[in-house]
Amino acid sequence: MQFLKETGARIGEVMKAKWTDINQERRTIYIHSEKGSNDRILPISEKLLAMLNRMKKINEYIFQPTKHGYRVTFESLRKRTAQKLNNPRLMQIHLHTFRHWKGTTEYHKTKDIYYVKTILGHKSVKSTEVYVNLEKSYYLTDSDEWTCKTAQNVEESKTLIEAGFEYVTEQDGLKLYRKRK
Repeated sequence: MQFLKETGARIGEVMKAKWTDINQERRTIYIHSEKGSNDRILPISEKLLAMLNRMKKINEYIFQPTKHGYRVTFESLRKRTAQKLNNPRLMQIHLHTFRHWKGTTEYHKTKDIYYVKTILGHKSVKSTEVYVNLEKSYYLTDSDEWTCKTAQNVEESKTLIEAGFEYVTEQDGLKLYRKRK
């Protein structure tokens, strides 16, 4: 699920992932497309990389089919979790939901439909527009409001970048950063 969350890959693309697709040094994964979309290289977190490195390497593929298949296993775990937490809304989550979550949150952060198109491997912006519509209904905002911060040195800049701020410009010896509200 962490793999799906971070990459926004389709389940079929996840099933095609091979150990050789992981670049340990650059912390990236090569996604082999399906459904006529584009292949892509995506960054992955240290957390996901560590999780993958702890897995057994049975053959060339990262994920091995289970006796009942991934969907059945996922649905069984989802049902048990929903019952245990007494949260029936969890039953609305499907494997493809992670792809929608990734596309929607990336668009919300960047407001760049072409960036989201690249991340999801779409060939057409028309396909990506679905995620823009979801973002508008989920976040109920068309606002371009920003939180702005300044940094006087490298340490302050590092702290802002780690908090999700992006560099904008430098003025009067101060570096200016912003993050969407």
